[in-house]
Amino acid sequence: MANEEPEVKLERFLQWLQVNNVELRGCKIKYCGENKGFGIFSSDQVSDGVLLVVPLDLAITPMRVLQDPLLGPECRAMFEEGEVDDRFLMILFLTVERLRKNSSWKPYFDMLPSTFGNPLWFTDDELLELKGTTLHRATELQKLKLLSLYDEQVKGLVKKLLLLDGNSESEVSFEDFLWANSIFWTRALNIPLPHSYVFPQIQEDQDNCGSVNKSYVFTDQSKELVNEQEEKGDGFLVVGGEVREVNGITSTSLQSETLWVEGLVPGIDFCNHDLKAAATWEVDGTGSVTGVPYSMYLLSVGKCSPVQDGEEISISYGNKGNEELLYLYGFVIDDNPDDYLMVHYPLEAIQSIPNSDTKAVLLEAQTAELRCLLPKSLLDHGFFPPHECNNKCKTGPICDFSWSGQRRMPSYSNKLVFPESFLAALRTIAMKQDEHLKVSSLLEELVGPGGERQPSDTEVRAAVWEASGDSGALQLLLDLLNTKLMDLEENSGTEKCDSELLQKTSTERLGQHACYENNSSKETNGSTTPTQKHKWMSIVYRRGQKELARLFLREAEYALQLALSEGN
Repeated sequence: MANEEPEVKLERFLQWLQVNNVELRGCKIKYCGENKGFGIFSSDQVSDGVLLVVPLDLAITPMRVLQDPLLGPECRAMFEEGEVDDRFLMILFLTVERLRKNSSWKPYFDMLPSTFGNPLWFTDDELLELKGTTLHRATELQKLKLLSLYDEQVKGLVKKLLLLDGNSESEVSFEDFLWANSIFWTRALNIPLPHSYVFPQIQEDQDNCGSVNKSYVFTDQSKELVNEQEEKGDGFLVVGGEVREVNGITSTSLQSETLWVEGLVPGIDFCNHDLKAAATWEVDGTGSVTGVPYSMYLLSVGKCSPVQDGEEISISYGNKGNEELLYLYGFVIDDNPDDYLMVHYPLEAIQSIPNSDTKAVLLEAQTAELRCLLPKSLLDHGFFPPHECNNKCKTGPICDFSWSGQRRMPSYSNKLVFPESFLAALRTIAMKQDEHLKVSSLLEELVGPGGERQPSDTEVRAAVWEASGDSGALQLLLDLLNTKLMDLEENSGTEKCDSELLQKTSTERLGQHACYENNSSKETNGSTTPTQKHKWMSIVYRRGQKELARLFLREAEYALQLALSEGN
């Protein structure tokens, strides 16, 4: 059905939504052209601001997969054995349903993109446009990981599940799995579900023998930051993809609590991204807002200026830099205000520095970080702010006391834009032999001859700062930023070269909103090819990285000058 007219797909999808009790109250779904795909637009003014209501029973979640009448029992067995985690479970489900001839999800799947703009879909030549960036290496590693996962698990599991459907003809390909992986990462939401929805009431045995019923909890694992909220309950708990059995009886106090579950919500996932979002989404557990219990709804945020008829309804994907937007969603924003630069000191390099073992202990004692994200917004508070900023910004606690009283607080401390936890690591790594001995002496004074107590992380940082000051750390930071900039420029030239390339690129042919696309099918029969888009996005991303490297390099250079002049 890939070559069907968009209007035909849309009509069938709208009928499918209606059958599944989705309510388009103040909006409609429209096709926006090959560069943007499908989007959601306002149609009628609604007094309560509720534009779209989707029953959560329609969402594709791990619970939905485990409850599937055909695939559920086999998936449940694999899940309990630890063969699959919650994310992989949904990606596996998407892969299988794409290949099933009579899938009930077909009207929805036909509306989804068939290829994507993220670097996993780049050709080898297109990927070279990213060489020297953090994203280039990350993409190479991720593709190798997915290929290994496909060969070792996916092929066999999908074949097994298709046989349950009586389908022995369909053959899964790596592209099927890559498609499902991209669908999940570009469209899944972290859904705050009421505990009573994840744990529906199950009638207990009449004889009160306390037999155990198995249930499942799925934690919020957004952006790989696992928040291990281990809800005590009856059944299994998923923490970071690991299945753990939990003994005991579900507490009634948990019924009102919220559990975060990742899932796809057909309809709402057709909202495109905008920095100035016109809507947000909420979950209505009781039906008090929408009249539909256990539903997700799209809510207009324009209370003072309501969404105009025919205006696109956008949501915000969050304050994300181009590195994250391109990697996850396959689009970038030119001059992105949320852009950031990642700088790190290689962990393996510590082994070759003097006193590496004791310095590693000091790094741990300070809870120092070997990498940091430098958001563009930090520059507003530095030595060379791009515009006037009245707010003073301190990126972390400054070590402000000295045992000897000989090292005074630097005059520039409130202008340093670099995180203190990262500077603490660099101070420790850059310490000379005599400075290292001085730190040991200062800490011995603190702990006493008998080692009565352990110094705090703040005290260790203060000792390192008094012994070494800032100049060594800032010189090391300068070296890291220079290396970063050289790596970025080695294969694609300077920031100016990228600007000239962008001027030559016909951005008009990409479409006014091409940088915000999420739902485009990328099936281009017009003048703009995927290669042109991929190249344009790569140049925008890497130019932004070069610009940030240059600006933070200037901040580090000036800070180093001040540190040397003040004896720090």
